[in-house]
Amino acid sequence: MNTTPREKIRLQAYLASCGIGSRRACEKLLVEGRVSVNGTAAKLGDSAFPGDEVRLDGKVVRQQTRLRYIALNKPIGFVTSMSDEMGRPVAASLIGSSVEERVYNVGRLDQWSSGLLFFTNDGDLTALLVHPSGSVDKEYEVETDLPIPESFAKDFEDGVTVDGIVYRAESVRVAGERRARVVLLEGKNREIRRVLEHYGLRALALKRLRIGPIELGDLADGAHRELAPEEVEALRAYSARAASSARAAT
Repeated sequence: MNTTPREKIRLQAYLASCGIGSRRACEKLLVEGRVSVNGTAAKLGDSAFPGDEVRLDGKVVRQQTRLRYIALNKPIGFVTSMSDEMGRPVAASLIGSSVEERVYNVGRLDQWSSGLLFFTNDGDLTALLVHPSGSVDKEYEVETDLPIPESFAKDFEDGVTVDGIVYRAESVRVAGERRARVVLLEGKNREIRRVLEHYGLRALALKRLRIGPIELGDLADGAHRELAPEEVEALRAYSARAASSARAAT
């Protein structure tokens, strides 16, 4: 949504139209008691009217008038939260004042990994990209401290169980004694690192090269760019097809 409503709107929908995140994520914010309307704590099921003051964590949020889609090459050492209580540098700071709209990172990339990360205020697209089905594939390049075992690629594609959790890659291509390209669908927390540790390996470098049809390309470390309209449409169509295929498979 990018227009101002003329009648009351459910708060989770209002927050999504502010670019906070998907409606499901915004419902969670309401349940956690982090939202207020005109100074009164809001709850799931509440609505807002035009002119109401809606706040998230004490800060006023407004519906966006322009949708933004940003690709960032996140450097190592930056975290992907919008703020950090430990004082660590946040990836959002690299975009800074160059984007007037309030945008949020889509998904996560751990502090010691680098590469492609999206920021947007489009809650509907965010919902597609972070759908629980894990339908949008992401490609990573990894460099290890020790030679990669011969069985690693097939094992990871078949599924590797670590601490009771099954980690399965969509595809793995070993590109050298200590290098591999890994494509993930689910993207569980620290998935590649956990599987490497299972084999006694450590990632010296882990970079995300692609999300769906969008590639990192030659974007400089720490730099960002606006996605072209055709890239946004390609990403939206790709995400919708992937989510549809995932639903059909269940």
